[in-house]
Amino acid sequence: MKRERLGSRLGFILLSAGCAIGIGNVWKFPYMTGQNGGGIFVLIYLFFLAIMGVPVMTMEFTVGRAGRKSPVRLYQQLEPKGSKWHLHGYVAMAGNYFLMMFYTTVAGWMLSYFVNTARGSFVGADAGRVAEIFNNMLSQPVTMIIYMAIVVVSGFLICSIGLQKGLERVTKFMMLALLGIMVILAVNSIFMKGGSEGLKFYLLPDIDRMKSVGVGNVIVGAMNQAFFTLSLGIGAMAIFGSYIGKERSLLGESVSVAVLDTFVALSSGLIIFPACFAYGVEVSSGPSLIFLTLPNIFNHIPFGRLWGSLFFVFMSFAALSTVFAVFENIISCTIDLSGWSRRKACFVNMILMFVLSLPCVLGFNVLSAITPMGEGSTIMDLEDFIVSNILLPLGSLIFVLFCVSRYGWGWKNFVAEANEGRGFKVANWMRFYMTYILPVIVLVIFILGII
Repeated sequence: MKRERLGSRLGFILLSAGCAIGIGNVWKFPYMTGQNGGGIFVLIYLFFLAIMGVPVMTMEFTVGRAGRKSPVRLYQQLEPKGSKWHLHGYVAMAGNYFLMMFYTTVAGWMLSYFVNTARGSFVGADAGRVAEIFNNMLSQPVTMIIYMAIVVVSGFLICSIGLQKGLERVTKFMMLALLGIMVILAVNSIFMKGGSEGLKFYLLPDIDRMKSVGVGNVIVGAMNQAFFTLSLGIGAMAIFGSYIGKERSLLGESVSVAVLDTFVALSSGLIIFPACFAYGVEVSSGPSLIFLTLPNIFNHIPFGRLWGSLFFVFMSFAALSTVFAVFENIISCTIDLSGWSRRKACFVNMILMFVLSLPCVLGFNVLSAITPMGEGSTIMDLEDFIVSNILLPLGSLIFVLFCVSRYGWGWKNFVAEANEGRGFKVANWMRFYMTYILPVIVLVIFILGII
């Protein structure tokens, strides 16, 4: 069966970036930056993105392009006879399912918030009422299942149309719209009266804030954010590598995706911080920033309903671009394993994904008595922990070792494939770093995540 191809380089970069850009970029990066010393955190983050994120992404793209298969089959094309590297392919496939078991729920939240904002549900609501709306959403299993189902069904429908006509076309539109909406929202926030204080808090280096958190904690936080922002380790990038030609070298393509990913992360801070400071809203932690803080802000600003609707369209696109990309990986693995048609693979996985996503949705209501990670935790916390702290770092470590080890694919094969085409090349002086230092950094992230 002939391998499908993406129609353009732009499609490849936007798809890969869409997979990398998710909810974490939008709420976690600004929050981490604000807490950990502003501009200093950004510089440390960029340093780790360059020395860790980009090399691992290059390796994953390269293995994908050389193998021309989904993660579940690509190792067989490249590994030495008798070796067991291909076992990671099955783990990577499982990782994609695990990620979507909770991500479809979060994407459903974004759609729900867009609908509520556009309908005017938040108009005139005080902070208490906004929190009540969020808690009501979590407590209603039927509503949450409907939104989750919309995400699952629309994702597999789009993927079933085909790679170029379905996934590539829709993701291109969503990503370009997302970037456009971000710029509009950021400009609007920056020019709010009192917004300049938020910009200072966000972007000016603040040594005292860094010291109060602890220099070590700031470095570890930046390292984690740089690593997890690119969704590496479960073959989500390898799949897009398998769909492209050899016109461009892969280090350059990885840099392009990382730049786009960072642009979205930085821009989301430009949207959030000036608005928080302009209206004296606490720059609070985590998801509550999006679900509790921002609706309050949109209530106070002129045309708040419009800006709020735009913001949650943008959030929905950020979530859905990841969902569609990972669904494509699941479909490709299924086709390689079963020999089914694309449509059959989509239909079977659509039903399977819906069923697998139910525990997460119900974990906030019907199954809320189940607290797998201690009091106050949910099924989502466990699923997130398995993906973020185990499967992503360990999978990345396996990709790195496979590319640099003589017992795997080997450095020479990796460099020959990665450097084919125009653009930045992997230089030979990088060999020592990628072979002996990079695996240790990834291992450290894994150990810290488990601790």
